[in-house]
Amino acid sequence: MDIRNAKLHPDQYFHIFNRGINGMPVFFEAKNYDFFLKQYTQFVHPFVETFAYCLLGNHFHLLVRVRDVAQLDLAIKKDKEKPYYWHVSNGFSSFLKSYTRAVNSVYNRTGGLFETPFKRIEVKEESYFSALIAYIHRNPEKHGLVKDFRSYPYSSYQAHLQDAPTFLSRQAVLDWFGGKEQYQAFHLQKKRPPLNEKWLLE
Repeated sequence: MDIRNAKLHPDQYFHIFNRGINGMPVFFEAKNYDFFLKQYTQFVHPFVETFAYCLLGNHFHLLVRVRDVAQLDLAIKKDKEKPYYWHVSNGFSSFLKSYTRAVNSVYNRTGGLFETPFKRIEVKEESYFSALIAYIHRNPEKHGLVKDFRSYPYSSYQAHLQDAPTFLSRQAVLDWFGGKEQYQAFHLQKKRPPLNEKWLLE
């Protein structure tokens, strides 16, 4: 499977993930996480719906759906002759470059921050969609950052349970699981549909 060059076509679902070069950190203090999401909403949100995210010390995970053609037509302001997948990929690349420039400026560093190109896996099966949301949210516990993934502040898990404004497609996620209680229960299940770990790398 090509996890670096798959085209991000309209209406397709993707697990987007990436890490720092050689596994080095990409977040250095609390404000970095907030800035990462701010830049994400500026550069990427116009092109995708976001269902889940988790930001960890040296990598991140996202579950997104590329918007449909009508929505992309509204979002694309220039280079309209280029294919839709180019604009979506360029949105991600511009986002990561913007974040890197800011980090380099603040921390007096130079060079790249993330591995390139960023990794992506198309999500085709319904069972994979459900399991992937839980996998993304449980990642901090898997890596030993917290004892309980529900307490981790830099994932979308709690945002789905709250009423505060969010860029996430919150209601779509809750409806998918059948409501808040079912959403929480699925995350706590011992047995969930397995993910192909060799595709995840993180």
